[in-house]
Amino acid sequence: MASPSRRLQTKPVITCLKSVLLTYTFVFWVSGIVLLAVGVWGSVSLAVYFSLLDEKATNVPFVLAGAGTVVVLLGTFGCFATCRGSTWMLKLYAMLLSLIFLIVLVAAVVGFVFRHEIKTNFESNLNLALKGYNATADRHSEAVDTIQRTLHCCGVQNYSDWERTEYFTQRGIPQSCCRSQDDCSEEDLKDLSKAKLKVFVDGCFFLVTSAMESKMSVVAGISFGIACSQLVGIILACCLSQYITNNQYEMV
Repeated sequence: MASPSRRLQTKPVITCLKSVLLTYTFVFWVSGIVLLAVGVWGSVSLAVYFSLLDEKATNVPFVLAGAGTVVVLLGTFGCFATCRGSTWMLKLYAMLLSLIFLIVLVAAVVGFVFRHEIKTNFESNLNLALKGYNATADRHSEAVDTIQRTLHCCGVQNYSDWERTEYFTQRGIPQSCCRSQDDCSEEDLKDLSKAKLKVFVDGCFFLVTSAMESKMSVVAGISFGIACSQLVGIILACCLSQYITNNQYEMV
């Protein structure tokens, strides 16, 4: 049996670790809310871009939202485990944090490795969307119009890409390319030399990929920050579990 002074030294350490771990877990729980919000935001603000990507890429915002939900639930469990001071629950909490850390790390590496493939896939689908453009409620045509209006661009590489489409032979360049809707007649849009003065001349591919990279960098930064913070949680949970175990042995 350990001396009373030894036990008195251990208890303040446990109390301190509990307080720090509770603070961390609360921050971790809030980060889950942020991750969930980012996933919802991404599914809304990036929806038009994802509609021209591979079907797997469109699941990214939903994966983030799902990960945020898991983090919120795990954070709640972590708070309960810390308050109870249960060693097995703290160890389970540390194991689950380690698992999520590995999943986020692998996802980040895969995203980084395949980022060029995503760009190529987007360029190919954008070209196909131009060829099949019909100015109706077609999902891809609507996405092309939205991108051109929002980013003030026209075509893939430049406005002349529309010349190679079936839509151009019928109605010229789409109205969504016009700088001003009041000064952009169909006659002008059927003549490339006249259209150059009426429409946005820069292509959408570079602007879209730049916009996606800037927005995805926000997502990646938040995800990476949450992943790194999990290492702190793992260490704190393991230390607290060990101190509680040692304290139980000292009381015997």
